Formats: sequence, structure tokens, C-alpha cells
Amino acid sequence: MPAVDEGQIPVVPLPTPEQSFPVYPGPDESQIPVVPLPTPEQSFPVYPGPGGGQTPSTPTPSVPSIPTPTPGTPLIPGGAIQPLPGSGSAPVYAGHAAARFLNAAYGYRPLRVYIGSSLAVPLLGASSVSAYVRLPSGYQTITVAGQDGYIYLQRTLPFVRGERYTVAIVNRAGGLELVQISDACCAPAGQGATFRVGNLAYNSGPIDVLLSDGRVVFADVRFKETTSAKRIASGAYQFLFAETNLLPAPAYTDIETLDSAFIGTNPLPDTVATLYLQVQSGRRYSVYLVSSGPGCNAVTTLVIED
Repeated sequence: MPAVDEGQIPVVPLPTPEQSFPVYPGPDESQIPVVPLPTPEQSFPVYPGPGGGQTPSTPTPSVPSIPTPTPGTPLIPGGAIQPLPGSGSAPVYAGHAAARFLNAAYGYRPLRVYIGSSLAVPLLGASSVSAYVRLPSGYQTITVAGQDGYIYLQRTLPFVRGERYTVAIVNRAGGLELVQISDACCAPAGQGATFRVGNLAYNSGPIDVLLSDGRVVFADVRFKETTSAKRIASGAYQFLFAETNLLPAPAYTDIETLDSAFIGTNPLPDTVATLYLQVQSGRRYSVYLVSSGPGCNAVTTLVIED
């Protein structure tokens, strides 16, 4: 094969100067069109992005709250609430509940109790209980004040329509507290009654409830705890309240009669209180341990019979 002569290869001729034309020189940043920025007269705030401190947020609506009165705030009372007749047998009207108030606190002068702005109990001394008062069902604000209007406590409690409650005022560290106790209990059957115990003594330990013959009715009843009700036969009883390691009788067992020979016997060494009780058939007995002093296990008993 003969060699190729490069001089014989045809080439594309270059244009003459008369035939020249401009060639695009490539990107020129100065020639790239941009969106014009607004003038100072047209300026407006620009969102800087996350973290710039200007993140728009939906305003949270303010929820009005019930102000808690400071101690000593004068209370403007409304009308007085009339107590229900009887000791717990009067009917509770539809849409209402009933409550009574128990002063189990130590070291305070007689107290006043308000439901909302209405006076429910004008004078409630230590270790005493008021009559039932009728109040609308739902959440109600309970205020405990001194006779001079000094407010010690204000709490909102729920009240179920048609139900009855005992609201106890008890000591706590640095003041007072309310304990709400349901009074719903089955009616006594036959010739018997019902019996329960509540511990409202702030400085007490877990208390056992015994008969004087050694039978344990309830064990380890702690502060602010109220037992279930047991059926009890009519007759005379002596109850001991002590700290022991004895086991209680089964919860389903009734409290049977007590041999009179055991009444008046020497109490156990750890007994903190004793109670002699004459039980009548058809009655409901609630025995509350309330503080009688600042010392440990300084308690006394308060019996409520309905």
C-alpha cells in the first residue's frame, strides 16, 4: 500500500477577516440577569430561616386559672348553706350530693368551712363533725378559714350526685389538708350494724384495731386510710388501737359478740387508744382516730353513728 501524502489531505478553509463574526466567549457573570433587590423604600422583613430567632409560631391562647388565695386574704361570703335534717337519712335531691365536715386537726382554733362563697359550717371545733349539707354535684371549691377570715386552705373536690361524703380537715407538714371519704355503705342487715375505722391522726403509725379478747378486726390502718365496713352484731364491745404484728381476721368475716368478761381487761403494751362501744342494730358506726397532740401516736377516738 503506497504511503499517504499529508499534503494531499483536504482541510476546511478558515474564514477570511471579511467573513469573521463574534464568537460567544463563555459565561460572563456580569451579563447573567438577576432579580433586582428591593430599594430601601420597598424593604420588608425577610424570614432568616431556622435558628434565626424569627421562627413564626401560632400564639398559645392564655387559659384563665383560679387564683389561689394567700393566707390572710379576706373571704367575701355568700349565703349560708342550711344543714340537712337528721344524721344521714334525709334524701339527697337529684343533681346534688351531701357532705359533712370533720375537724381532725390539732393546734387550731375553731374553723369555718365554705363551699364556693357560701358558708357551710360557721363553727367547727377540734374533734367534732358537722351535719350534712346539700351541695350541687360536680367539682366544688372548699375553703377552710379561721373565725377572723384568715384562709388556711382551699381545695377543689369532686362530688358525685346522690352520694354522701365526710370531708376531714387534717394536719400536714406546715398546714392543713382535706381528706375526702365516701359514706356509701350497704345498709345494716337483720339485727346487726356496720363498723369501720379511719385514721386521721397525722403523727400516728399503722394502727391495728383489736377486740379486747385479742381478735384483730383491721390491721395496719395508716394515716388518711379508711377501712371498708364490716357487719357487727349488737352488744357491748371494747376496742383497742395498737401497733402489733398480729394478723387480722379475713375481710369477709363479721364482728361477732364479745364476752363481757374481756371488757375492762388491761390493754396491750402498745395500745394508743381504747374505745367502749354499745352497738345498736340498724346503725352505721364510723370510728375516726384524730390527733390529740403533736407527739407520736397522740390520738383519740371520734365515733360517728348514723
